[in-house]
Amino acid sequence: MPAKVPYKRIATEEAFATKEQFEQFGKLLDGGYRDPGFESLWGFYLRSMAERPVLIRERLLDLGARRIADMDATGIDVQLLSLTSPGVNAFEPDVARAVSVSANDELAEAIARHPTRLAGLAAFAPQDPAHGAREIERGVTKLGLKGAIFNGHTRGEWLDDPKFWAVFEACEALDVPIYLHPTGPHRDLIQPFLERGLDGAVFGFGVDTGLHALRLIVSGLFDRFPKLKLVVGHLGEALPFWIFRLNFMHRAGVAAKRYDSIKPLQRWIPEVMRENLYVTTSGMPFEPPIRLCQEVLGMEHVLYAMDYPYQYVADEVTMQDNMAIGPEHKKMFFQTNAERLFKL
Repeated sequence: MPAKVPYKRIATEEAFATKEQFEQFGKLLDGGYRDPGFESLWGFYLRSMAERPVLIRERLLDLGARRIADMDATGIDVQLLSLTSPGVNAFEPDVARAVSVSANDELAEAIARHPTRLAGLAAFAPQDPAHGAREIERGVTKLGLKGAIFNGHTRGEWLDDPKFWAVFEACEALDVPIYLHPTGPHRDLIQPFLERGLDGAVFGFGVDTGLHALRLIVSGLFDRFPKLKLVVGHLGEALPFWIFRLNFMHRAGVAAKRYDSIKPLQRWIPEVMRENLYVTTSGMPFEPPIRLCQEVLGMEHVLYAMDYPYQYVADEVTMQDNMAIGPEHKKMFFQTNAERLFKL
């Protein structure tokens, strides 16, 4: 069990599921929905009786005693919960609307039972951006949720298309962050990953999500919504590592007018990343890349996360407790950055 520390440990990318969501996942698997990323992910986690998926299912559905006990056992003071990937993104619009509303209600009820231990992000249906914007507003203003969660591409569509931007407009207006979480790689990307079993969290999630985040940045989203806060897990899916080359080559392409789809930005990639991008350590409890992100993005932009229950290991908490950073920065990393960003 991790040691007592002079700060709260707030874990900011922690998953839950609802029975209704699982039922709808099963209907997709049985009903002919063909998305290889979804089939690989939930064909395993929903149907396999191996020890790991069984434990994952049990922990995802528990919003009470077992979850709190797991938090106590690993020294976690607060979990910020979000509906597990792919959220409602794989559903038809009517199902996505209904499941997002009921999931937010269930999450709010759990938080009310454990107000000092749990907080949450609102699910919404990207398939219906107007409804999604209203549901984010309801989640924040009526249910007390702290932002919004979306899970990568939506039935093959990327959210850099302006037709989806009502949800970003809502988040900026409410002054709450929106969290970009992975889902299975897009059907146009996934085959080489599947061939070597690399499509999930091992690598495919990061490639797909890093691409999605970069598409949002170069689309001009942050010129349109300059105060929008975007959160990306897994230490930004390698984008902070690539920041110099991304900027150099993107600006070269813009100057050469090589692609009709890329235009000059009011703020270039490094400015957007340092001002609008926040990253969490979910699944990446490794000091060298954490320190790199802190140096590249700023201490205020890097937050602790566990990635419960998918990566539930007490030793990871201790590893990050023992990072060679000063006590003020350690408290920012574990506690105050999250409190400020999510208004906890």
